[in-house]
Amino acid sequence: DGTGVRDYIHVVDLAKGHFKALDALGRSTPQAECLTVNLGTGTGYSVLEMVRAFEQASGKRVTYNVAPRRPGDVTTCYADPSKAAALLGWRTERSLADMCADTWRWQNLNPHGYNPPCQAP
Repeated sequence: DGTGVRDYIHVVDLAKGHFKALDALGRSTPQAECLTVNLGTGTGYSVLEMVRAFEQASGKRVTYNVAPRRPGDVTTCYADPSKAAALLGWRTERSLADMCADTWRWQNLNPHGYNPPCQAP
C-alpha cells in the first residue's frame, strides 16, 4: 500500500561498508570474526517517499498502483548502523536524494541497462 518503511542504501555506501568489514576481518581475533554488523542508513523511508524522491531526481512523474498490504509484510524495517560506526568507522555518505539522482543519471547513460542494443551485422 506504499506505507511500508525500509532502509534504502546507496550501492556505493554499501560497497564501502563491505570493504571496511573485510579490512577489519583481516585484523580481527577469532571471536570478532563471528560478529554481525548491520550496514544501513539508520533511517527508514516509505515506498511512497521513495517514489516522490525519484520523481524529484528525474523531473518526471512515476506512475504506480496502490494495492493492499500483503499478508505478512513487515510495516517498518531499517538498520541500526551504530555497531558499524563503532567497530568499522563506517557511516553512509549519500542521502535518499543522492541515491535517486545517481540511479536516474545511470539509467540515462545506460538506457539498455547492462546489455548494449543489438547491432545488425
